[in-house]
Amino acid sequence: MSRLSRMSSMERRKLIAAISAFWNLIMIYFELNKLLMKKPEPIPADSTNKRWKYFKNCLGALDGTHIDVRPLKEERTRYRDRSGDLTINCFGVCTPDLEFVYCLAGWEGSAHDARVLNDALNRPNGLVVPEGCYYLCDSGYANSPGFLTPIRGPRYHIDETRGHLPQTAEAYYNWRHAQARNVVERIFGVLKMRWAILRESTWFSIPVVARIVLACCILHNFIKKEHGVDIYERTFRDQDIQQHGSNEVETMAGISSTQPTEAWNQFRTDLVSEMWQTRPARFRASYSV
Repeated sequence: MSRLSRMSSMERRKLIAAISAFWNLIMIYFELNKLLMKKPEPIPADSTNKRWKYFKNCLGALDGTHIDVRPLKEERTRYRDRSGDLTINCFGVCTPDLEFVYCLAGWEGSAHDARVLNDALNRPNGLVVPEGCYYLCDSGYANSPGFLTPIRGPRYHIDETRGHLPQTAEAYYNWRHAQARNVVERIFGVLKMRWAILRESTWFSIPVVARIVLACCILHNFIKKEHGVDIYERTFRDQDIQQHGSNEVETMAGISSTQPTEAWNQFRTDLVSEMWQTRPARFRASYSV
């Protein structure tokens, strides 16, 4: 005998009412999305933020995280990620001040990050990256117009107290890039710490789990707007993140592919050189580019 069949008629009515209320909340997601998803603002040329001032016209950072699910037996292979867990891929884009700009949840855990990004760029009401602007992302993505990645190869270990400083321009750039890009890892950490349902698998269907993720992102932005920094954010914050300018990005046609170009690679090369030449005095030693 199922648990539902053992319920009294009153309990069943209450359960059905709760489910209906839940779905009504989910269905207004699209309206809330318009109101609460943050419109990104480019980093201005006169920014003084020590993490972001090097990345003029940058809008924020993006990455993916995984949420545990329980797919049907015949679908488990598609949902098994590189760690062997059954998950969905949740792609998130955020601003430097820890607000979500965009979220796409539901891709199988085995899907490559670049594939999910391309889907986000080309779907209706998808991610918009205006020409001339870009997001920071890790080396799992292609270094292409609109998406700035680290340089593969150079490793760095920064420990100023022990004199461990970057010895090349590339290592210094990678360190600065990681310092700023860390914001997307922090926002996912805050999200999972706040919402326990995102930390473990449930018996909800995969489409419902995907909607729950989106709803949590919207609620995160609502809490951020109403209360500012909260206890969960402080747990992941090691320095203040300032708001930037008022150069709000209007919705417009933007980048629709992640195809690398020589011009964009040159942009990164020039940025690496500029960072190295203008690095603070404490990073200056007997090193050359």
